[in-house]
Amino acid sequence: MSIQNQVYIKKYASLFEELTPEKLTELKKMVSDDIVFSDPFNFSHGKEKFIGIFSHMFENVIRPRFEILDLSYSDKAGYIKWRLTGDIKRWNKFSLNITGMSEIISDEYGNITAHYDHWDSASQLLIFIPILGVPIRWLLKLFRVN
Repeated sequence: MSIQNQVYIKKYASLFEELTPEKLTELKKMVSDDIVFSDPFNFSHGKEKFIGIFSHMFENVIRPRFEILDLSYSDKAGYIKWRLTGDIKRWNKFSLNITGMSEIISDEYGNITAHYDHWDSASQLLIFIPILGVPIRWLLKLFRVN
């Protein structure tokens, strides 16, 4: 990965640390028209759908905040380790504290062309959902080595 692409990815990561609904326009300018995004719950293709995922986050999470924990690069991608915190609007007394990693790919013009989020939705989110959490906790325990 070129030094210039590393600069683009570092700027992208910095924007996530400051992300607000008002900064979604700035985020939109940093991504390609055909950006691919995936996380444990979404797969999207295109700039509007990508921005829609983050708009949805702001509609459903009180004060979401990304903290960038680490940033590294390979020949083909940048990797951002992050923590997302915030409070879910519909679940009283439930706070997010999710740690994950994003694989980011940019083109030669600095546009982000792919953003793949990797995080454990079972142990960091789903186990806290009433009723659904019981079988998930059982499954996690089943596969845990003592």
